[in-house]
Amino acid sequence: MNREDMVVRQIEESMQLKESLQAEAKTVVAIADQLVQALRRGNKVLLFGNGGSAADAQHIACELAGRFSRDREPLAAIALTTNTSSLTAIANDYGYDAVFARQLRGLVKKGDIVIGISTSGSSANVLLAIEEANRSGAVTIALTGQGGKLKELAHYVLSVPSTSTPRIQEAHITIGHIICHLVEEELFGQGGRVTPRRIPP
Repeated sequence: MNREDMVVRQIEESMQLKESLQAEAKTVVAIADQLVQALRRGNKVLLFGNGGSAADAQHIACELAGRFSRDREPLAAIALTTNTSSLTAIANDYGYDAVFARQLRGLVKKGDIVIGISTSGSSANVLLAIEEANRSGAVTIALTGQGGKLKELAHYVLSVPSTSTPRIQEAHITIGHIICHLVEEELFGQGGRVTPRRIPP
């Protein structure tokens, strides 16, 4: 297979996997509705993952806290992967498995949304954090692949039917963007209960 064929094959694989996610439309809407309800009652969204999933957590958080496609009020969203002092101190003192759960113990409140992202569904620090969030009364959401224990722990699960890490990550950020779009339109679109205020660029 030449390199051009490899490019085409990779794109086709990504397209086919994303097309399969159309069957998850009901789950995506349910997840977005949970975010809308939480943000309306004054709760926040907390996200985390490792590696590429950490990048996805930060990406989704910034779309909510900044803007997605509308100039509007910021939404309360925090990625737990951005404070290197917290991450390294907790990892040093308590072990890397505790880096997210320990932060949640100090931050999460009942009714908050906690989103754990793991392509394998087996990342120990993500699993422990979801368990901590469940004990705290948060609404837990998992973005994962087709395997692992994570989908057994969260209240809402978007499981991408693949074992390919890059393809799963591509699907996760697509779903993340769709969720951000749904949340923003519900809160700030026509008929939304939150009054938008134009924010200067």
